Amino acid sequence: MRIGKPYTVWEFVVWTRRASYVLIALAVVPALLRQWAGWTWLTIPLGVVVLLGTTVALSAGFKMQQTYGRMLEAQQIWSSIASASRAWGFLCRDSVADPARARELVQRHFAWLAALRHQLRRTMPWETTDKAYNVEYRRLYRIHEREESLEAELARYVGPDDAARMLASRSQALQALDLQRAQTRRLLDEGGLGPAAFAELQKAIRDFQEQQGRAERIKNYPYPRQHAFINSLFVRILCVLLPLGVMGEFARLDGLVDGWAKGHMVWFGVPLGILISWMYASLDRVGESTENPFEGGANDVPITRICREIEDDLREMLGEAVDRPAYGLDEDIAL
Repeated sequence: MRIGKPYTVWEFVVWTRRASYVLIALAVVPALLRQWAGWTWLTIPLGVVVLLGTTVALSAGFKMQQTYGRMLEAQQIWSSIASASRAWGFLCRDSVADPARARELVQRHFAWLAALRHQLRRTMPWETTDKAYNVEYRRLYRIHEREESLEAELARYVGPDDAARMLASRSQALQALDLQRAQTRRLLDEGGLGPAAFAELQKAIRDFQEQQGRAERIKNYPYPRQHAFINSLFVRILCVLLPLGVMGEFARLDGLVDGWAKGHMVWFGVPLGILISWMYASLDRVGESTENPFEGGANDVPITRICREIEDDLREMLGEAVDRPAYGLDEDIAL
């Protein structure tokens, strides 16, 4: 996730440049047809454009509000996972009599985090990371889950038997929680864990399962396709018609000016039409980039970073050395 430094105007222009090429053509071609081909009828009343622009603004505002809500909920989910994970570390360290068994519970928790990350990074049909403008920007950062397999990550945290059971499951993260539940029950039966502590650990596992379900709901159920389509359609209609309305208004000024500008005022409407169209198209693009907060985009929730911070904190609780530096809030880390 991009944090710290804001985007520069140049970065945003480059990101939206492909759409800008189309907007330039939509503004320049009608002006050429009016001036050189004599198509003076190629115009529409500005009031129609204003009415359409108001409708599109309301639609874009609704989309921005809803997609930001998805992003905010995703951030809240992972904030809860981070807090509950630290509580899990304290519980394991202070409640399990055998430090080695406590470490196993913590290691298996790392396996659950890794499995959940990989599940959330799976590519879904409605996601936009494969679009040209996102593929181009993705060269500037790494998506860890697409560079290292889940099998390799699990090998660092759990034994081969547990890893095999997780990899064979349809939901590796859910299988990790099931193994965790079985292990705590085994510790209770062996006397390595008291009943009260067992109840606390079971409650924590249920909480992890609930947070996983909330994250999977955002991942597996997209922003309603009908709303996404109708907003994009309205923006495209506006971008086609807006230059015609602006061009007509400037053409009326030909009778009010003299000199070199007389008869050419229509060209002053071209940059204005491009600018206003670009604003609406950019709003639609920003809403699209916020729809799926786990797809691997530059503005996603930084789940890889959060998991690394959780792992470092829990290892310190267990007295292990951590050689990775702590992340600062001013760092510009993508994912």
